[in-house]
Amino acid sequence: MTLPLEEATSSSALATARLRRRLTVEETVHRSGLTAEEIGWLEEGRLYRFATSDEALAAAVVYASALGIGLAEARELAGLPPPEREPARGRVRRIAVLGALAVSIAGLAAAIAFTGSGHDRHGATPGRHGAALPPPWKVRVDVLNGAGDINWTRRVASRIGALGYRLGRVARANRFDYPRTAVYYEPGGQALAVRLARTFQTVTSPLPGGSNPRRLVVIVGPHRGPA
Repeated sequence: MTLPLEEATSSSALATARLRRRLTVEETVHRSGLTAEEIGWLEEGRLYRFATSDEALAAAVVYASALGIGLAEARELAGLPPPEREPARGRVRRIAVLGALAVSIAGLAAAIAFTGSGHDRHGATPGRHGAALPPPWKVRVDVLNGAGDINWTRRVASRIGALGYRLGRVARANRFDYPRTAVYYEPGGQALAVRLARTFQTVTSPLPGGSNPRRLVVIVGPHRGPA
């Protein structure tokens, strides 16, 4: 059954880009691995809802990649003139697309300033979860299949990698009867675990032994909805 497409609002440049491709939110969820809620945050410019500015930027990159938004379209959505010439492929091109895309998301600069100033979306003060934490790419995450569904485990691992984390092992857990996905942390890593757990709206738990606070273990439980 084909789902009806909603009308784009005049203030939502990203929703316009999605509807040009005749994609529903549900289809975009499957393409990107983002949740429907996160897609809504991006399209409505409510980036303060992400736990950190790093996660907001990572989500914007994933969204643009899933839709195949190029530099010319990103600049059009941002109300900027077309580029004089296309930049070279690779990192410079991706940065140019992201820069133009950032302008098209209402309130991006304010959101990054807000999240980067030591507040998280629950109003925490500096020094608790936000500004003092290392960026995701300095954190190793092992992803273990705890429910017997390797395809779902790989989807979760891909989502974690898209957020910028350094993926370690993607393998089987010691058993397949874990009731839900959880983020495990070694001593000193609780704040990092909480940050990642927010993305999946799940729980954290200490990991016995170990001494690396920048290593997390995600044990993936049953598939209960979009990752």
